[in-house]
Amino acid sequence: MDRPLRVLQSFPEPRPTTNPYLVMLRQALDEVPGLQVGTFTWRRALAGRYDVLHVHWPEILVSGRGRLRTAARQVLFAVLLLRLRLRRTAVVRTVHNLRPHQERSGVAAWLLRQAERRTTAHVRLNDRTPATEGVPGVTVAHGHYRGWFERHPHRDPRPGSLVFAGLIRPYKDVPGLVAAFRTAAADDPGLTLHVAGAPDSAETAAEVRDAAGDGDRVRLTLRHLDDAELVAAVTEAELVVLPYRDMHNSGAALLALSLDRPLLVPDNAVTAELAAEVGPGWVRRYGGELTAETLRRALAGARDERRAPRPDLSRREWDGAAAAHVAVYRQARDRARR
Repeated sequence: MDRPLRVLQSFPEPRPTTNPYLVMLRQALDEVPGLQVGTFTWRRALAGRYDVLHVHWPEILVSGRGRLRTAARQVLFAVLLLRLRLRRTAVVRTVHNLRPHQERSGVAAWLLRQAERRTTAHVRLNDRTPATEGVPGVTVAHGHYRGWFERHPHRDPRPGSLVFAGLIRPYKDVPGLVAAFRTAAADDPGLTLHVAGAPDSAETAAEVRDAAGDGDRVRLTLRHLDDAELVAAVTEAELVVLPYRDMHNSGAALLALSLDRPLLVPDNAVTAELAAEVGPGWVRRYGGELTAETLRRALAGARDERRAPRPDLSRREWDGAAAAHVAVYRQARDRARR
């Protein structure tokens, strides 16, 4: 009998704040016969036995809190690269973003370039992610969150309620959303906006608070929300608004759709394909800057447009995603051995 295929994921044992995408991927892979999946520790990475290292956000592995911890991680990462090379271990990387949220420089940037040179295969979350010459890639659609959140109570949407939910980073332009909302709300006393999520820095939090001002029409929950709080925040919305300056892959968009709430997002090739995939009326798109008039039109459209009871997320079932990942793992292992 063939021995199991052993895969080491680049994330540690899940905690309450772990991205549900990673947890659901691990759970789906655990159901596949003949596959052993481990979570990341430096001991396992450097001394464990595995056929494939599956990396998600490699920049996390070369940085830490403080200079000493960062330096220690970079030394360990360099040793890991050597170990991968000597043992001909396959490296699969999921390309979650077109570029890191925080660019690295110096030693960290050099290590990440070396890691990319050691990469055997890429997993893309949509077909619009550019291919890398010389590195085979396959598209595996980001799975939905229906099973993850179904155990929590859902609220009825409140008329006039707009919601932003998710991690708050500068490129997501939450202050711009707040400014557009305040202009729209000046003429419509029934509108409210809830910004729910943890900012990536104190500076980002201050920008959002400054934009919101002292009025009571903008509610700020600037922290990590547990699953029940997140479900409550999203399902009470008539419309979820994600005003990203650059939207490529968005777990927040799939969160809203998994909870059966319509979206307003920037118009680009990725969001156009998402709109076509899930069915009419679920994904509304806008061009240019987000304005008060855009919000008004989108909210009116979300109320009036006929749509199916639920968006079509059939392409995003986790058993299919797990099978596709296993195929990539096996191909990468065989390629690395050759």
